[in-house]
Amino acid sequence: MKRLLHQPSNLSNRLVMACWLLLTACATNLMADGGPLNLLVIQTDEHHFGTLGCYGGKIVGTPHIDRIAAEGAICTSFYATTPVCSPSRAALVSGLYPQKTPVVINDVPMADNVVTFAELLRRRGYATGFAGKWHLDGAGKPQWAPKRRFGFEDNRFMFNRGHWKKFEDGPDGPRVGARNKQGPTYALDGADETTFSTDWLCNKAIDFVNEHHERPFCYMLSLPDPHGPNTVRAPYDTMYADVEVPIPATLKRTPQQTPGWGRPANVTAAQLRRLMPPYYGMVKCIDDNVGRILKTLERHRILDRTIVVFTSDHGDLCGEHGRLNKGVPYEGSARIPFLMRCPPRVPAGTKIEQALSCVDFLPTVMAMMEVDVPHRVDGRDAAAWFAGRSDENWRDMAILRSTSGKSPWLAAVSARYKLVLSAADEPWLIDLKNDPSEVVNLAGDPEHAGTVRTMTEAIAEYARQHQDDHARHPELRKHLAP
Repeated sequence: MKRLLHQPSNLSNRLVMACWLLLTACATNLMADGGPLNLLVIQTDEHHFGTLGCYGGKIVGTPHIDRIAAEGAICTSFYATTPVCSPSRAALVSGLYPQKTPVVINDVPMADNVVTFAELLRRRGYATGFAGKWHLDGAGKPQWAPKRRFGFEDNRFMFNRGHWKKFEDGPDGPRVGARNKQGPTYALDGADETTFSTDWLCNKAIDFVNEHHERPFCYMLSLPDPHGPNTVRAPYDTMYADVEVPIPATLKRTPQQTPGWGRPANVTAAQLRRLMPPYYGMVKCIDDNVGRILKTLERHRILDRTIVVFTSDHGDLCGEHGRLNKGVPYEGSARIPFLMRCPPRVPAGTKIEQALSCVDFLPTVMAMMEVDVPHRVDGRDAAAWFAGRSDENWRDMAILRSTSGKSPWLAAVSARYKLVLSAADEPWLIDLKNDPSEVVNLAGDPEHAGTVRTMTEAIAEYARQHQDDHARHPELRKHLAP
């Protein structure tokens, strides 16, 4: 009898011990993970990836942005789904192609029913906010705090449009600090380290982190620089005044040497020597402010459980192919920086060569944050690549599209090749590895016929699946015909 009485006691002890070990393990894992991940997205405007040290830039020192790459992941083939402000931004926040949002060109309001990554996180109890250029609410300029928030609950410092250089806090809220009789202007007007656009907006991001660091948060900081006008506050205005501005080898390409979709615009070397030093200064100012934000996250001991993303809406050709700005599928225009740091999810030194575009961001980051997306999106979940793993079912092909117009184009991009099908020219196939200047068309080369066929089929499949009107243009339809 005594033996029988002791048996349940021993069993109970073992059960208690097992439960205690299980709870201890769970608690340890929870403490190691630090709870829900935060999300901080830093987006610049019209930013050539090559100005950053992590992408090979030699002129501007960008140690803080480079830190994100070194301690996380760098994408070497990340593209603006459409290399123009509004369509690219809508694709990033929604995971949808521009014709679905339906922001296919600048100054088109995003549809009310679009669900952003911020809205998904807001529903999970995250504190959400946005500071900077939004450009998804139509033609309003600057239009502070648009009524439709799309999940960005604290949007006091969100403005719809403009590349203002000076901001200030007024009694009725934020406003552009440089003004004349007609209203706000793009002038510097004595902007300093507290009122210059980049500094002022980064201060708002820091304020948000300081206020919400004890709960999960999602914040998007959208800086209007280094988009023109190419002006910047002291000391950045003269920091690169004496630098020898590199002149692109493609600056003097003639119209006969370039595709119809990328004709030169008569940019001169003299223009570049004038425009680029302040452009470099804007990039340096951005990097210094990124450093301040990272220090704030470190001070609150949340840097390592915050997904920090650095990217841009599109590039700037900076004189390449005789052009400035964006809108074409050349690398300087369409390829953008994309860096991500988050030690629990992204191993340091990760390099992702597979082609991605803005539509892939939402499904990827939601998967990394273990947040379900209850609706269908167009982008792909690339979380495995950011985790340092391969995806056996992955198709290395991103599809890009032009804005609406008389001569639309569609492009397929892989880690190595780019095929552009345009209503303005014959197909162009570019070997990005062996021809980084993008001056040789291999579309007519028999050795590359298979690549042209595969990429053409990818574009045709995309157009059918996503109802892209570009494919109905007679000249484009001709290229896509079997």
